[in-house]
Amino acid sequence: MKHILHMTALALAMTASAVVADNPVTALADLRVTDDRIDRPLEGFVWYPTADTQAVQTYHGNPVWQGIEAAKDADAIPGKYPLVVLSHGMYGNAMNQSWLADALVAEGFVVAAVHHPGTSTWMRDADQARQMWDRPRDVSRVIDHMLTDPAYANLIDDDKIYMAGHSLGGFTAVAQAGGRYDADGFEAFCDSHPAELVCGIFDRWQVARTPEDKVAMQADLSDDRIKGFAVFDLGGTQTFARESLAGIDEPMLIFGAPRDIQGLDLDIESRALVAALPMDQVTYLEPATLSHFDFLGVCTDKAEALLAEEEPDDVFVCQHGQAERAAEHAMIAAIVAASFR
Repeated sequence: MKHILHMTALALAMTASAVVADNPVTALADLRVTDDRIDRPLEGFVWYPTADTQAVQTYHGNPVWQGIEAAKDADAIPGKYPLVVLSHGMYGNAMNQSWLADALVAEGFVVAAVHHPGTSTWMRDADQARQMWDRPRDVSRVIDHMLTDPAYANLIDDDKIYMAGHSLGGFTAVAQAGGRYDADGFEAFCDSHPAELVCGIFDRWQVARTPEDKVAMQADLSDDRIKGFAVFDLGGTQTFARESLAGIDEPMLIFGAPRDIQGLDLDIESRALVAALPMDQVTYLEPATLSHFDFLGVCTDKAEALLAEEEPDDVFVCQHGQAERAAEHAMIAAIVAASFR
């Protein structure tokens, strides 16, 4: 197995400092993608640099999750910025990686994310979940929108478009990079690994059950405008045809999360992905203290007690979720920013 750790990426991340005009703060705006897909509306957020410090308030927080400081609908600092599109995990939402968006804005990026219909917190529709091929297309639609919306088109450097995804969002990222769904191969894998998490999820959602759905899932869902990818503890490596993974020709920054807090099997997921990708395209990091849910937000002081009382099955999402997670976030954001330069 190729198990690759590029220390140069770490060194770059810790020493890199973006040249960003006027020391920006984060601005936040609602995002509504306007296109002809009226059957699949996309909403989320855009984060971008502003000099407006007067309108800063806390957003995207609640009793469980700490928010970020941002200025709503503030004027952007003029310039051309790299664009990063984020893809959340199963039953997550566009706010899940707002911590990363905030950090990337400080480094001179514009960031966008949407709630994926069918697999997001407030849109758990079984039929839309079945149409898994639409997840990568959601990202392409966001890029289309950002490049044509007058509010953002002049801010985006269209030669510097990137994507990052967590968990099922990592699956989405690999599909955008050129990974092709392999219905027969995945069926064979699940026959021999019936208890594997992704097998149960795709079975429950009835993914690729019909001939028509297999064709849609096995289509080329890549987007060659995206020049690099960050994949955060993905789920779904075994769904991809190995020859398609071997043909990916964009840089892939991959994080595996070895701390076992309701996590994924790295040998089946992140490590297996690294082994299948071209060696010269991969930077693989596996920090010993990183867990699957460290890619979510920092938890509040009262989060664990609140979850223990109201949602006891979910307490694990906030284990090690305060100072330790904040330190992990700083490390991850620095490496992602350096990778996407």
